[in-house]
Amino acid sequence: MSFFQFSADFSQDNEIVPTTDLRLRARAFKLLNIFRFALSLMFSVGYLYIGQESWLDHENLSIFFIFSVAYLVFSGAILFFSQLKTSLLSLAQPLLIVIDILFIVLLMHAAGGIQSGIGVFLIITIVTASLVTNGRLALFYASVASISLLLEQSYQIISWKLDNVSYTQPVTLSLSCFATAWLAYTLAKRMQYSEALASARGVDIENMAQVNALITQEMQDGVIVIDRYLNIRHHNLQALSLLALSKNNAESISLSRHMPEVASAYKQWLQAEASNSLIITVSNRELKLRFKPLNHSRNHGGVIFIQDWSQMQSAAQQAKLAALGRLTANIAHEIRNPLSSISHANQLLQEEENISASTTRILQIIADNIQRIDRIIKDVLELNRSDRTQQSLFELNHFLSDFYTQFCAVEKIPHSHFQLEPYAHEQTISFDQRHLTQILWNLAKNGWEHSKKTEGSLRLHCSEIGNAGLNIEMRDDGNGISEQDKVRLFEPFFTTKTTGSGLGLYISRELAAANGASLEYQALAAGSAFTLQLKKA
Repeated sequence: MSFFQFSADFSQDNEIVPTTDLRLRARAFKLLNIFRFALSLMFSVGYLYIGQESWLDHENLSIFFIFSVAYLVFSGAILFFSQLKTSLLSLAQPLLIVIDILFIVLLMHAAGGIQSGIGVFLIITIVTASLVTNGRLALFYASVASISLLLEQSYQIISWKLDNVSYTQPVTLSLSCFATAWLAYTLAKRMQYSEALASARGVDIENMAQVNALITQEMQDGVIVIDRYLNIRHHNLQALSLLALSKNNAESISLSRHMPEVASAYKQWLQAEASNSLIITVSNRELKLRFKPLNHSRNHGGVIFIQDWSQMQSAAQQAKLAALGRLTANIAHEIRNPLSSISHANQLLQEEENISASTTRILQIIADNIQRIDRIIKDVLELNRSDRTQQSLFELNHFLSDFYTQFCAVEKIPHSHFQLEPYAHEQTISFDQRHLTQILWNLAKNGWEHSKKTEGSLRLHCSEIGNAGLNIEMRDDGNGISEQDKVRLFEPFFTTKTTGSGLGLYISRELAAANGASLEYQALAAGSAFTLQLKKA
């Protein structure tokens, strides 16, 4: 291969391989400078402390010493200036390497020529320089060394009138320099490809690590990675939130000390005593744990996925209720038409004359059940329209006063039995008035039905929460709600009354949520309290 072909091949390769990192090149140049200084120091020390008579001609002792000292001063100066981190030395590296070759050839000449063996250092210099420059100018350095060797040998032949056969050793050394340059170029090219590949893989791994970290932190499930010794290697913030752990001490979290329930479940799975999924209770919250082994072996560690089982059940329940709501709304529309016909026919029968008492009683039962069915249909339709709010600004105390007067008149409740304690100051809220009326009506009616129906049995109380919240509390003096019924209190179609539809509290909570409020139950020492928490306007 010619030099021009070599250069063309390298140019094409250099377009494929990314540029070597400047910091790596700077370190390589530093190593080359140290090698140059060590080589020159070796020549000087060799002259001073090794018997010169055995390997130097007496006539060239002074010349060898001068070249050794000059090379030492030159390499020392280069080593010193390299500490200044100037870019000029990097640009001048080819010239410095050529000077190294010339110094070695001159020292070889002073030591007696090719027979001194110093020419071997040319091969080491070419290899080092080629690796530092990633193979570039490798053949150029070999050419400079070969020309210098041949010129030195020609001078020896002219001066000492030697035979032309003495060119054999310089030519052999020159061929060795070219062979070494070619090998150095090949090695440097492989190093370039390896470095480029490693750099690309490093970027890919870093990007993948960032993507994995982002996905892990943003996912709704908690993730904990455990090694074979049950040490936590990785976890996301969701895992700390689900397990009710502080984020401030995230680095010192221990599986056995801070998560004993999870540690126990993991050990059971590790010993194949439990399935890959398990439900545990942590801080009054049901959590579903899923275990996956690392490297297809449980002995190498595992990954624990943590899900909020209560939230999953709630989401499933909401999906079922949404489907049920659409179904019941359609059924309610279909029922209303024949129900209206039945109600009209019943009214016509009641208007007839000479109806017996038993018939009148039967017709009244029919009328009562028609009203009950109609009320259930209205509740179902209202439930289906709970997200259609028409919020407006209004004064709270004025609204409560109107509601109080209307409720007592319709339900025929004495004012002494239902006490209203309005808000201490005038306060404006943003709420759908129709929804708020229905919520308070349901709460007041339920409270009155379960109360003792004496003076002060039912109370409507308003209070302030901080600077941005209000509480509207409905209290009764009834027997309260049993523990087993508290869990299902806001479930649709759940009721403890024989005539109830079981939709009142559920609709009230849904209407509150649609207006940005919340409805909570609180057991009292004597009775119950439902609190509607809403925001100030």
